[in-house]
Amino acid sequence: MARLLLSLWMVALLSACGAESVWAPDEDIRAKAYRHNGPASLTLITVISNRSGAGGHTGLLINGSQRVVWDPAGSWYSPNAPERNDLHYGMTDRMVEVYVDYHTRETYHTVLQELEVSPEVAELALKEAAAYGAVSKAACSQSTSTILSRLPGFESINATFFPKRTMDAFAKFPGVKTRKVFDNDPDDNSAKLPAGG
Repeated sequence: MARLLLSLWMVALLSACGAESVWAPDEDIRAKAYRHNGPASLTLITVISNRSGAGGHTGLLINGSQRVVWDPAGSWYSPNAPERNDLHYGMTDRMVEVYVDYHTRETYHTVLQELEVSPEVAELALKEAAAYGAVSKAACSQSTSTILSRLPGFESINATFFPKRTMDAFAKFPGVKTRKVFDNDPDDNSAKLPAGG
């Protein structure tokens, strides 16, 4: 019964807030497109509260024909990583550092779980993220887990609104490399965003 009530509450919450659609021009996407020379991979990014241990955000770094980050309902942005409906292009090593640093602070740490996949799976992940559309607040984990569950070999992942559940499910795949990032930056991270965005 508790799960039913929680599900109904989440539906009501999500229906009350619309997703914000952002659509960078084609020329911006082309100008910033970045292909990383590493192997095809998926890196699940989970932001965890240092106070409660609860999951605060879920994202997915996809390294396929180009490297992008799926940042559903996220507040991060950069002119060097043009966005189309929560998918940010141009994720160079520096942009990945900036993205992780933005989320990591005295109140949150970030968990990165990297898994090598076939180029075909990485490309399908990129296409699924690009087609998903803008995500409503509080649905970051739900959208990411849904995208993952559509990929060959990832069908065991269940869609969930809880970032730590997605993280725990991802951790079960053989070969996952996990890294945790901590930082003592102040909780107010607005200064890390470019002005005027």
